[in-house]
Amino acid sequence: MSRPEDTLPPDLFYNDSESRKYTTSSRIQNVQVEMTERALELLGQKSPSLILDIGCGSGLSGEILSSIPPSLGGPHIWIGMDISASMLDIALQRDVEGDLLLSDIGQGVPFRAGTFDAAISISAIQWLCNAESSDTSPQGRLSRFFGGLYASLRRGGRAVCQFYPKNEAQRSMVSAAAIRAGFGAGLLEDGAGTKNAKVYLVLSVGGGAIEEVVEGMEGVDVEGRRGNGVERKRGEDVGRKGGRQWILKKKEQMERKGKVVKRDSKFSGRKRRVQF
Repeated sequence: MSRPEDTLPPDLFYNDSESRKYTTSSRIQNVQVEMTERALELLGQKSPSLILDIGCGSGLSGEILSSIPPSLGGPHIWIGMDISASMLDIALQRDVEGDLLLSDIGQGVPFRAGTFDAAISISAIQWLCNAESSDTSPQGRLSRFFGGLYASLRRGGRAVCQFYPKNEAQRSMVSAAAIRAGFGAGLLEDGAGTKNAKVYLVLSVGGGAIEEVVEGMEGVDVEGRRGNGVERKRGEDVGRKGGRQWILKKKEQMERKGKVVKRDSKFSGRKRRVQF
């Protein structure tokens, strides 16, 4: 059975018919409630917060954010962003309490720095792992998303992104992009080894190591943080301009911006002989 993200881009896949079907399915509603409550548990917000709902769809997760009782730290104020106009139209019809934004998260998170206390995302970021045109790449889309998300969260803020990686390589690509953006990151998998397995990416913005954030959470694998060798430190030598290391660094920067670059070869940066 093919995955939705392998068939069409999300704004085309979630048309009026598919969006209505998704929203009215009792099975999907139950799964959405379960995953949203799990994400909130991992966030650990102790007081009413301003939360960004990434890939908010028709507002199923947002309704839960709005209904958290004061005894559990709520209710929360939320802003939702989604690429599907049909999904957001249904959210408006359902009169959800959050504000809604039509936006492609693969182009970034367009909010002022430090706006949000926290963020959640349910079943959305795996869509970023597919290149939708020849002039972009999954790495570029992930880089823009996590870079924008990092900037939009206050220092000490957290984010929890539930997603369905296709394989181990995709899982590593997502967590590596988050770490390059500056996050401390941990991965938690509920139901590991079953067809109902759900992966949660737990992210922190400064204000303490990721180990402190996930302390007491069973089954969390700490992925790392920026500055532990994942990316080059400022001022590190990348070789002479035009040399192999310089070229490889430039290609890496272009790839992060979503550009398509030629594959590396053993001849990159090698000086050519004079032709007669």
